[in-house]
This record gives sequence, C-alpha cells and structure tokens, in this order.
Amino acid sequence: MTDLGNFEDNHLYIKRDDLIPYSFGGNKARKGLLFFEDIDAGDYDTVVTYGSTRSNHCRVVANLAAERGLCCILISPKEEDGGAPTFNSIYTAICGARRIQVPVSEVHDTIEQTLSDLRSKGKKPYFIPGGGHGNIGTRAYVNCYEEIREEERELGISFDYLFFASGTGTTQAGLVAGKLLHGDEIAIVGISIARKNPRGRDVVVASVREYLPEEDPAVIDANVAFDDAYIQGAYGTASSGEQALIRQVMVQYGIPLDTTYTGKAFYGMQQYVRDHAVTGKNVLFLHTGGAPLFFDDLLAAGGRGDET
Repeated sequence: MTDLGNFEDNHLYIKRDDLIPYSFGGNKARKGLLFFEDIDAGDYDTVVTYGSTRSNHCRVVANLAAERGLCCILISPKEEDGGAPTFNSIYTAICGARRIQVPVSEVHDTIEQTLSDLRSKGKKPYFIPGGGHGNIGTRAYVNCYEEIREEERELGISFDYLFFASGTGTTQAGLVAGKLLHGDEIAIVGISIARKNPRGRDVVVASVREYLPEEDPAVIDANVAFDDAYIQGAYGTASSGEQALIRQVMVQYGIPLDTTYTGKAFYGMQQYVRDHAVTGKNVLFLHTGGAPLFFDDLLAAGGRGDET
C-alpha cells in the first residue's frame, strides 16, 4: 500500500497488485496462481485458454504452464491482433506456448474442437476461461479484499472508495463479494476499460451471484457500480489526456500505468471524483498490473517520435 497524498481534498492510496512477485504481477497473476492450485491438485498435461496477443492473462498462464512443464495452447482472435509482436506475445512464445488465431466468431468452436482433439489423443487438458473468469477468478479478489481490510487495520483508516479497471468482471465481482461477506460500507467503483452498460454491469452482477448464490439478488445489484463514462475510445486506445496522465504518474510516483487498463482506470477515477464532488474521503486505487503493456506503449510513443 502506497500513500500518494492529496487529490482534490481526498487522501489517495494505491495498492499495487502489479508488484505480485510472479511474471510481472497483476490481477492475472493473482488469478492464475489460484487456477494452477486447482491444476496442481489434478491430473492434467495441457492447459488451454483464450486471449489476445496483448493479453496479460495469456502471459501469466503460459509462464505458469512452462514452470510445470505443461503444454499450453492459446486461442486468440485475429481481430485484436495489431500485427506487430507485443511484449506479452513475445513472452508467451519464450514460454513455449502455441497460439491458434481465428476470427472472433470462431473462437468458441475452436476452443471446443481443440479440447476434443486433445482428449482424442489421450491428453488431459484443463481449460481456463479468458481473463480468468469464473468462481476461481472471483475468489482471487475476495482474497484481495481480505488483504485490503488487513491493510486498513495496519494503517488505522477505513477506505471510503475503491477504484480499479473493470474488464471481464471477476476482479470486481470478487471485491464486491468480499464487501458483502463482511457487510462493509466502502463504495466499490469499477471503471470500465471497454464494455458499455448494461452488458458490462450485468456480467459483474452475474459473477457475484454465481459466487454468492444465497445472497439477496437485490443487495448484489445495489452494490455493483460499473461506470462506463470514462472509456475514452476503443479498447486498447487512449486519449491525449490519458496519455499525459500516464506520463505524469510515472514521473511523479515512479508507477507505470498502461493505455489499455490501469491508465484508463486512473484517469476515470480522477474524473469520477471531480464529477461526483468527492471530498474529504480516503480513496484507494487498485493497480491491477500490465507492466509489459506499459513498455508496448513506450515503444509505440518512441516510434512516433513523442517525448517519453
């Protein structure tokens, strides 16, 4: 937990999951480590998952599989391939992962066919949903919420707001589930990095309901704040304001953000605080990682001749 000082008359802190000590950290490392506990407890020889060439999730899964000597197969949508290699795609190749690229409309069938082909050859595949979706991914961020509560006790404070990048939903679902399990008052606000409402919010709600099937659906619904007002363009792109903020945070605090996830979320948090006149509060930003994406952005900026 790092104290970033004053922002708009609020006390701003950051929790850095990007410093989780495995494969450049991040929320995908936190989730991946839990998925591989399940894999280690079973009898599997191959891991299959889904994600783009920029995917932090694929990087972590490929690394964890390589550590164990397991075959790793990545199914990727052609539409999200920018053409040039990314640091994440290079790293998955270093880890020996095999990538299958197909049109996004064929992803589901390709996953099913790949799993079927492996089983027909006597292999024992384990499938991890894209982004670490599902109850295991949600549980990873219930655990994170427990860490936040412990850090509150250590600091002698209570956080009023928690902000972070919200994408496929299980990071936010786990944080909300943790809050509900303890009956806390903290406002948990997911800043969407791509999805619009109602779909973006509905996915989070569904994940919380799956994890807490006995919780009142109305209570879950009331506690899921998924804000799509600060997307600033398409997935993986950034406005000039976001790019300037990423530079500022790196220079001022030495903390890397990226244009796909954390930079968008940090920018969105600042705008949310201003738009909702939040003052006098303890605000926590959860840095969900993506250091290789920071270097992709840095390389792209250098290629344009921008100052970095």
